[in-house]
Amino acid sequence: MNGGKVTTFIDLFAGIGGFHFALHRQGAECVFSSEWDDECRKTYTDNFKKISPHIFELSSGKNTLFEEKLFAGDITKIDPKTIPDHDILCAGFPCQPFSISGKQRGFADTRGTLFFNVLEIVKTKQPKVVFLENVKQLVYHDHGNTLRVILQSLNDIGYKTSWKVLNAKDFGTAQNRERIIIIANKEKEFDFSKLETKQRTKIKSILDKTGNFEILDPKDYTILPKELWHEQDSGLIFCGYRNKKMRTVGVRPGTEYLSRVHKQPNRIYHINGTHPTLPSQETSGRFWIYDGKIVRKLTVDECYKLQGFPKSFKKNSKLSSCYKQIGNSVAIPMIEAVYKQIKEQYNL
Repeated sequence: MNGGKVTTFIDLFAGIGGFHFALHRQGAECVFSSEWDDECRKTYTDNFKKISPHIFELSSGKNTLFEEKLFAGDITKIDPKTIPDHDILCAGFPCQPFSISGKQRGFADTRGTLFFNVLEIVKTKQPKVVFLENVKQLVYHDHGNTLRVILQSLNDIGYKTSWKVLNAKDFGTAQNRERIIIIANKEKEFDFSKLETKQRTKIKSILDKTGNFEILDPKDYTILPKELWHEQDSGLIFCGYRNKKMRTVGVRPGTEYLSRVHKQPNRIYHINGTHPTLPSQETSGRFWIYDGKIVRKLTVDECYKLQGFPKSFKKNSKLSSCYKQIGNSVAIPMIEAVYKQIKEQYNL
């Protein structure tokens, strides 16, 4: 395809390395990473120091986590000219400014302006492909103006842009996770119709058979009669709820069982369906499933499998950080599917 040349990429807002893992598994080489969060940096280092040792070379004699010259922290302090040349710029830039889980302040939020730091790197390094990921809400934020600014900014520096909202469940995962993918290239628009999708899987396919499970006492939950179970278009099967306080304002009599009147941590989903989106705000893993016999919490290992991470992936030592980090990550199978087509369509 490309004469034997290894495709290179940089990993901005790297988190725990979902992009890195996905692209490396397809033969690409990471030449630069950036992540400001200390706990994410520790997890990233534990997993990629052997895979991509060059980005962890020390810039001084001090053997500390923050002395690497190609694994930077605060992107606002990076001189784009110091970043190595690369074929693909990957960036899951902060989604909180646009997320329905946040305050949706967009570019009014300082995190929202970090896109323009990405743009400066694109201007300076001129990568062949720009590969961006964000929450679905970005499409609608500020009546679509935020997305238009992003696309126009890339157009203004010579890139043709394409975007589409993809769902992780369409790429072989058991999670309903919608994310916007934006691809930019100077020669032609990306054709999303060529992506190879896979049949959705069920929660039960990623469950551990044994473990120290947190099981709910039957008096603490209600399982609905089967005739009230309903598999949604998303694949979710809401089958019960924890006996906690639920929303009552505006609830019509006889509809108290509906999932929307229960807060997400109270909802119970059947293992024959898909799982709702793992949120980044979660730090205690309040995800409850029903297998027909018991109601239990998903283990942290199972949460990582929902995102496509292998069992061998080294997790953070802090459980609360694990839940937050996996909720912030990308779904690896979906990123891999997009990257395969980037290689194909742009001859990388």
